[in-house]
Amino acid sequence: MLYRENGQFKTTYRADLQIFPIRQDRWMIVALILAAFVLVPMLASDYMFRAILIPFLIMALAALGVNILVGYCGQISLGSGAFMAVGAYGAYNFFVRVPNMPVIPAILLGGLCATAFGILFGLPSLRVKGLYLAVATLAAQFFADWMFLRIKWLVNDSPSGSVSVNSLQVFGLPVESATSKYWFCLAILVLMALAAKNLVRSAIGREWMAIRDMDVAAAVIGIRPMYAKLTAFAVSSFIVGVAGALWAFVYLGAWEPAAFSVELSFRLLFMVIIGGLGSISGAFFGAAFIVVLPIFLNQFLPAFTGLFGITISTAGLSHAESMIFGALIVWFLIVEPHGLARLWATGKQKLRLWPFPH
Repeated sequence: MLYRENGQFKTTYRADLQIFPIRQDRWMIVALILAAFVLVPMLASDYMFRAILIPFLIMALAALGVNILVGYCGQISLGSGAFMAVGAYGAYNFFVRVPNMPVIPAILLGGLCATAFGILFGLPSLRVKGLYLAVATLAAQFFADWMFLRIKWLVNDSPSGSVSVNSLQVFGLPVESATSKYWFCLAILVLMALAAKNLVRSAIGREWMAIRDMDVAAAVIGIRPMYAKLTAFAVSSFIVGVAGALWAFVYLGAWEPAAFSVELSFRLLFMVIIGGLGSISGAFFGAAFIVVLPIFLNQFLPAFTGLFGITISTAGLSHAESMIFGALIVWFLIVEPHGLARLWATGKQKLRLWPFPH
């Protein structure tokens, strides 16, 4: 009975176009953000910050960028890891080569480097689509691996491509502790998610969805496919590049090109598919599923097998995690192909109608 919009009348267009038109949704989002900023740092341990929360925030940001391209514009991409690598190394070069370069401008400039890289490899989308576009974007992954291993200037003349950053500061405050890194990533994620939510509700967002649903019909009604597709690649690559810079600067600290392998691209694509295509909240659900589930299985399986007197080795645990993880993904895609976001939306709709039949 609490989740009702009875009596919540809209008297202006501005009120009718709110991101969260139902008052209860607005309260829930505000409470969730406050809890993330205030309660979580009070309760979480250092291990939870470094192993779960910080990777979750950065992966959610990267999945948000991938969802704009794949979920909203319908352009399949397997080069997300390359865009993250370009964002990371671009931010690194600005950070170490420009004297007194602040961290936030360096990260944003790294995102702009990823934008240019994404537009370059988004050009094939003007001619091909589907599987052929996936292969074309996969070329970005191999090109980035070659570029950061062979062009030594990009990695500050490091023989292996391994680089590192330290002594990060934001507005004069050190970003060294786990809590400060968490707050920094959370603030960027909240701002990016709010901007993305508004963007997909705007005219350009509707153009992306028209291209996704039927590009020929979209062109007939006056939408320019070249503009829509390349802007989707640009926005997506920028967000993914910022996530790559955060992954390198905040989470890893020291990294090499192998940290942004093709496996990372597939993980991001799985996050979007499992979380829900064409849904901002789907990026968060998918990231939580991909990041938390392996850690849960790593803790649960030894305890479960120990009940039957069976000791599982480290190698066996790794193989069992992969098998269970893959089986759960396949099962989930069969049961709910529209992702966790659809389950969440269905649950909210049932709450609005409860206790009446539906």
